[in-house]
Amino acid sequence: MENIKTVAILCAGGPAPGINTVVATITKRFLSDGYRVIGLNHGYSTLFKEETNYIELTYEIADRIYLKGGSYLKMSRYKPKNEEFNDRFFKKENITLLVTIGGDDTASTANRISLFLEEHHVNIQNIHVPKTIDNDLPLPSGIFTFGFQTAKDEGARLAKTILEDARTNDTWFVVSAMGRTAGHLALGIGNACHYPMIIIPEMFYKTKVTFDNIMKLIISTMVKRKIMGINFGGVIISEGVFHHIDEETIKNSGIIFSYDEHGHPELGLLSKSHIFNQLLEVELKKLNLKIKCRPVEIGYATRCVDPIAFDLRFCTTLGYAVKELYDNGDSRCIVISTPQGEYKALSMAEISNDEGIIAPRLVDMQSQETKSMMRSFETLRTSDFEAAKKYLPDPENYTMKSILKFEL
Repeated sequence: MENIKTVAILCAGGPAPGINTVVATITKRFLSDGYRVIGLNHGYSTLFKEETNYIELTYEIADRIYLKGGSYLKMSRYKPKNEEFNDRFFKKENITLLVTIGGDDTASTANRISLFLEEHHVNIQNIHVPKTIDNDLPLPSGIFTFGFQTAKDEGARLAKTILEDARTNDTWFVVSAMGRTAGHLALGIGNACHYPMIIIPEMFYKTKVTFDNIMKLIISTMVKRKIMGINFGGVIISEGVFHHIDEETIKNSGIIFSYDEHGHPELGLLSKSHIFNQLLEVELKKLNLKIKCRPVEIGYATRCVDPIAFDLRFCTTLGYAVKELYDNGDSRCIVISTPQGEYKALSMAEISNDEGIIAPRLVDMQSQETKSMMRSFETLRTSDFEAAKKYLPDPENYTMKSILKFEL
């Protein structure tokens, strides 16, 4: 075994539809060329320990998993420190290629490991496959991160049912969608389903993200639809808006949080939709607006579904691209497959700053598509003020311009 060139694959971070397709494609391509392929369980967490947790990947396994959601290889968010690094596993298993599948943290860690091995004269290549349902890695224009399209598709399937439930029962739903820093997923789901309001962090580029501004946008939409004679609806909010609200505001919101050992609110333990819905109910009561609203979370349900045809094909091409880049001698790079059918190696240096930090790709608020989408949001306009006074004492404070401080 030690004389056979070996490819090691690991998956880190959170799951995304298409992981198994990437792993299976890489496995088949390298096995057919006489390589050994192994898969590491639990990401980086056992890579530098005495006993690394890995399995042999066979053609039979690859053939069985390539269509399935989830990840056959166990995942972990563990990030090893530089002092943990050693070359034991790479030498023992004769690793010639480390394939990492993950987001920006996974890529950055892989880059640090590659530098360490290079300094210690251990010759291996590293190729990173970008993965996140958030679609927020700064890849060239028009190139998605794998899993995004499937997550959007599943999210839209759920969001359509939620909106139909709202219509059936004359109810409003406050829906929270995943997206740690960017609003691509929430915007994609909401736009596909014609939600009357979609709230993403990028919208607040002229003003602060506050609970008050978020509540005003929702209430503006509710009142607008009341004027239109429609007593139901839905609002989709990207969870990323929470990361732009300062801790003091969160602590003073009236919501009961648990706190970590550093005194920070543990936002990950709470449903964002429940928080927004609870705050909304308080505001509706203040305004004496009798509107029934309910919270719904679109989150984990989108991460492990079977990939749709787009991601099956896209992830297959990424797997092929890994083999092509490896044969070309590329390393310390991110693999991309362009819409024109070209495979390219994107250097980490091209998308990271001097500290090696990769800035997220945000929704382009100046694009024609985004502006057109926002113009379609059902919110109060000047022409609605007279009718809106039946519900609000100051409707002029509930326009998108007054809330977001810009004109579309």
